[in-house]
Amino acid sequence: MQSPEHIAEPTERLLAPVVGATEQAFDMTLRPKRLEEFVGQKKLRENLSIFIGAAKMRSEPLEHVLLYGSPGLGKTTLAHIIGSELGAKVRTTSGPALERVGDIASILTNLEKGDILFIDEIHRMNKVIEEVLYPAMEEYALDIVIGKGPSARTVRLDLPPFTLIGATTRLSLLSSPLRDRFGATYHLDFYSAGELTSIIKRSASILGTDLPEEAAALVASRSRGTPRIANRLLKRVRDFADVRANGRIDASTATDALGMLEIDAHGLDATDRAILQTIIEKFGGGPVGVQTIAAATSEEIDTLELVHEPYLLKLGFIDRTPRGRVATEHAYRHLGIPFPSQQRIA
Repeated sequence: MQSPEHIAEPTERLLAPVVGATEQAFDMTLRPKRLEEFVGQKKLRENLSIFIGAAKMRSEPLEHVLLYGSPGLGKTTLAHIIGSELGAKVRTTSGPALERVGDIASILTNLEKGDILFIDEIHRMNKVIEEVLYPAMEEYALDIVIGKGPSARTVRLDLPPFTLIGATTRLSLLSSPLRDRFGATYHLDFYSAGELTSIIKRSASILGTDLPEEAAALVASRSRGTPRIANRLLKRVRDFADVRANGRIDASTATDALGMLEIDAHGLDATDRAILQTIIEKFGGGPVGVQTIAAATSEEIDTLELVHEPYLLKLGFIDRTPRGRVATEHAYRHLGIPFPSQQRIA
């Protein structure tokens, strides 16, 4: 039997909204395949349903789609759902993987009519690749330069009509010319506790796990508004129940499991609390720059900005100011630290 010490993985990975290398299969198993199975993002689903329906009625390829929002909210899932709804093949790549013009040219020339090209982390694509995409997106054409110097010439290759779906966590890093070439841009927001409860119950059903409503709601309340984290916590609670509770999951078991993982009632882990304590105790509540916070907590800046800061902002535990991050009264109360009688002016 597995010992309890092997249940918990480091909370930095547990609450990170990105897919770990060892959980790809688990993540794929729980992904919805159709739009009607997708929980949350109601307005987006309604608009996307009309968008897809119109394309099918006209027998035309879907216009290019840009999805943006924090990691783990369903951008990749929606890209594959769009492909499933259209009966189209989805070719997947990422911005960092496209290093040379030949990389994107090879992919584009192998597309068939109606195919979907999904580019994750599209904001990390270099500008040379981006410029190749402009005529491909607008005119379904690929311009290739042959030769060098005065004898160089451009050859245009026709491409079959296709749909490009881009996903990004940093919309501001996309150039305006690229953003303007997408026919529809959708923002994915954090999920409500009720939506996450429904997602967790669906996932538990797929996994063959009996999960009472109260336990599902408890896990949902600590999932940081992110389905990927909710499913990961469900997996850890199930592991804990198998080892400590004969496989029976109830609210008490879920509470004990999440306590062992050091995830508190607001969904904060040890790193989140360390960030707040650093701002309050080392820098008098702020303002303090994110680089300084990263150095003081031994965390990477990208991890702070993508994993921890969005959720702390959502909870109202920190504020962004022109001079840096400031801990709010809510953060002081959560940590049990007296709030200064005179607030620091940022």
